[in-house]
Amino acid sequence: MDATFQNNVKILVVDDEIDLEPLIRQKFRRQIREGKYHFVFALNGLEALSRIIEYPEIGIVLSDINMPEMDGLTLLTKLKELQNPGLKTVIVSAYGDMDNIRTAMNRGAFDFVTKPVNFDDLEITINKTLDEINLIRKSMAEHDQLISIQQDLNTAREIQQSILPKVFPAFPGITGFDVYGSMVAAREVGGDFFDFFLIDSNRLGFVIGDVSGKGVPAAIFMAITRTLIRAIGIKGSSAPECLGLVNNLLCRDNVSSMFVTVFYGILTISTGEIEYVSAGHNPPYVVSGAGVKEVEMTGGMALGVMEDFGFQSKTLRLTAGEKLFLYTDGVTEANNRNLELFGEERLENFLAARSEMPIQELVHDAFAEVNMFAAEMPQFDDVTVLMLRYNGPGN
Repeated sequence: MDATFQNNVKILVVDDEIDLEPLIRQKFRRQIREGKYHFVFALNGLEALSRIIEYPEIGIVLSDINMPEMDGLTLLTKLKELQNPGLKTVIVSAYGDMDNIRTAMNRGAFDFVTKPVNFDDLEITINKTLDEINLIRKSMAEHDQLISIQQDLNTAREIQQSILPKVFPAFPGITGFDVYGSMVAAREVGGDFFDFFLIDSNRLGFVIGDVSGKGVPAAIFMAITRTLIRAIGIKGSSAPECLGLVNNLLCRDNVSSMFVTVFYGILTISTGEIEYVSAGHNPPYVVSGAGVKEVEMTGGMALGVMEDFGFQSKTLRLTAGEKLFLYTDGVTEANNRNLELFGEERLENFLAARSEMPIQELVHDAFAEVNMFAAEMPQFDDVTVLMLRYNGPGN
């Protein structure tokens, strides 16, 4: 029995016999002195209800059946209306009064003892009842804690979703490109992210990332990474400089040994040229009427692994109408009931069949395709897709 918990539970004795209180105090004087038992007394059911209001710590009601004003059976009915699973009633009645004892048990009594009371048996009954209350109240406390945690996670999910772009079209006054993205976390919060921002009137920075692990730690690491890339990238740093600075900052304070794969690119709107760095991330695809082509990787390492890593960039050039499809491994590593992976080949075929589709519709179809492939299998990883369509020189 949890002694700390037990000390917080009071025992209400309800009986119209005046001599019972001093008798109980005498019989259980050691337990009272040691703080094991705490007794409260009432002479009838009405007084018992007042005591329960006065002492919310009452967990056991030890009640006689035959009493004036309100008997024990009526008291049981009133106590049941309180709907408090942490409040248990033990009925005390003569052995020959089995009909009333049976009625009491049917009305929710936890146990009973018979008169004349055997105090050794009563102590066993009290301890057994305290153990049951202990389990119930611990379960109730854990349930309340889980509800609180769930509420916190729901708030965290709302906060996380709020920092991801969600207003489209993102730049209504700029016609040189279209951009659209979406993320669905495997849990309440996730470690995937995407972002995009104007560096100046002719350059767009865009990024997609996938943090190792899941849940709250990954979500926090994700938020830090996304904020750092935006803060450094928006100042006009080249792609390698940006990820180099972010990597060093993540490495220095990375007490949890987490890492994040990232693809970061800078589109020059007037030419369609993209300078990019891949830090261990899945290679994107260039999608056009001519087909689907995987982007050549730069050999970079995930951020947060090794300080002062020298990132190298490459360039590609989009022509008007071409699209860039970026994704996290939650897409290709989604599995079905046969434990088959969605895979790169299936993704490439999907993109080739929809090469002329507007990017917003294509992103939505990508999620639907993965969900249909996985069918009833639970989502085990965050799924994120970001698409960029180059429209030609704009302003």
